[in-house]
Amino acid sequence: MESQEKLEENTDEQAAVFAALADPTRLKLVKLLCRQKDPDALCVNALAALLGVTQSAVSQHLRVLRAIGLVTGQRRGYHIHYSINPEAVKRCQKMMSVALSIEEPSEENLCQNCNEGRKQNVSRE
Repeated sequence: MESQEKLEENTDEQAAVFAALADPTRLKLVKLLCRQKDPDALCVNALAALLGVTQSAVSQHLRVLRAIGLVTGQRRGYHIHYSINPEAVKRCQKMMSVALSIEEPSEENLCQNCNEGRKQNVSRE
């Protein structure tokens, strides 16, 4: 039962991160913002020009990335400049590492049919 709880832990949050990064434009946006230094945050106009997409598309992608906390915005005059949230990146890296970790299955994790099948195969040998 404990392993089931471990499996369910953070699953919704992990799925949200995977879904947000599944879009190629959003992934490019994250990569681009990861390369920027703090004072070099970029506005929607600059991001749209660098990515070759419309400003409205960039805004929609930023909305998704802000929802999971990967991107932050800071108003500078009439524009909002966006940058990556380094703490959120570290959290997402750890979350992905946990989600994709490979563990040896314990006997309790195997289904009953599989265990019975194993016992029959062992007895035939």
